[in-house]
Amino acid sequence: MRKILIVGAGQAGLQLAHGLLLAGGYEVTVMSQRPASEIRHGRVTSTQCMFGAALEMERRALGVDLWSAAGSGHRIDGLGVSVPGPDAAPAINWLGQLSQYAQSVDQRLKMAAWLELFAERGGTVVINAATVSDLDHLAALYDLVIVAAGKGDIVELFDRDAERSPYSAPQRSLAVAYVHAVRPREEHPDTSAVRFNLIPTVGELIVIPALTTSGTCDILFWEGIPGGPIDTFDQVADDPAAHLAHTLELIRRFAPWEYERCAEAELTDPGATLAGRYAPVVRHPIAALPSGRLALGIADVVVANDPITGQGSNNASRAADTYLAAILAHGDRPYDQAFMQATFDSYWARVAVCTAWTNAMLAPPPPHVLDILGAAGQHQDVADRFANGFSAPDDFADWLLDPIKASTYLAAVTAR
Repeated sequence: MRKILIVGAGQAGLQLAHGLLLAGGYEVTVMSQRPASEIRHGRVTSTQCMFGAALEMERRALGVDLWSAAGSGHRIDGLGVSVPGPDAAPAINWLGQLSQYAQSVDQRLKMAAWLELFAERGGTVVINAATVSDLDHLAALYDLVIVAAGKGDIVELFDRDAERSPYSAPQRSLAVAYVHAVRPREEHPDTSAVRFNLIPTVGELIVIPALTTSGTCDILFWEGIPGGPIDTFDQVADDPAAHLAHTLELIRRFAPWEYERCAEAELTDPGATLAGRYAPVVRHPIAALPSGRLALGIADVVVANDPITGQGSNNASRAADTYLAAILAHGDRPYDQAFMQATFDSYWARVAVCTAWTNAMLAPPPPHVLDILGAAGQHQDVADRFANGFSAPDDFADWLLDPIKASTYLAAVTAR
């Protein structure tokens, strides 16, 4: 039986671990920095919205749907965009319909449950904040070591890929609050939807319906351009109440069309806020440990995009799906450097367009993108295609990312 160690208990690490257990023939160990109880009752670690295609991969790997969206109150059926005009009212304001529902489950709730289920199914869980020396020692005991922990000293083992990493500094400051008591948007009160509010020269406010440890909620997520008025959460980072008050004041100031429905928002729990920043980066997938043994990176360890497009958990699911298929197909052959590089290359082929799209969203939108956003308010099929691109980002290469293809597509839509 082949022995595999996965360091990190997030979306990619646990999805892959469950997939290997269900496949059979693998002895799988997951190393988690914290036990499930601490994860569940700790501070929020992320935003997330998993779209239809990624949810399907997740279900296949786990063999079970722990959070069926039917009747749960956190099913997401739409994705909308608002952009203010000169009078601060939305000049662009539309809703695209998703062909497959999406959902957002607080990773404290999700990863704690997945970690417990993994142990119940016979997987080995080790609670340890692994150091490089720990990893080097353990690598001798396993056939394959996969690093799925996107933070900490271990990540520094993986070198930055300068050719695929156009940014060397954070492009947004990030501020998150999980809240109760947000009302639906008046224009679609019966459709639960992610709302992207794009505010030129300032940043983005993203509102995500979600499920947390205390029930259904909404995530208020500010992405601020560095040095701008949203890049001001450092001063309230240690005070959740002040963080929420600052969040709401910025909504009142820069996205007033969202303020009324958010005005009575209350934090879901004492750990419901998060602030920080990081530079988007692609790293080389293979790390050489001090002994010369190798470790393979996955998901955020090797491709960490800005969360502006909500693809982090989706890419993690794609990564786990890719790595699972590669491991199962590899049989009893050694997990050598060639296997590791080929596995990453297969993953990169699935997320290269997604990374290009995300990086493009961090820059001021070019004229053809503004044309698309405007056309989506006039043509429902444009709005729907944009919304469903979040589930299948490769589609954006055929229109959104290319001004000529965009013009051709819009001309065809107008003609129809």
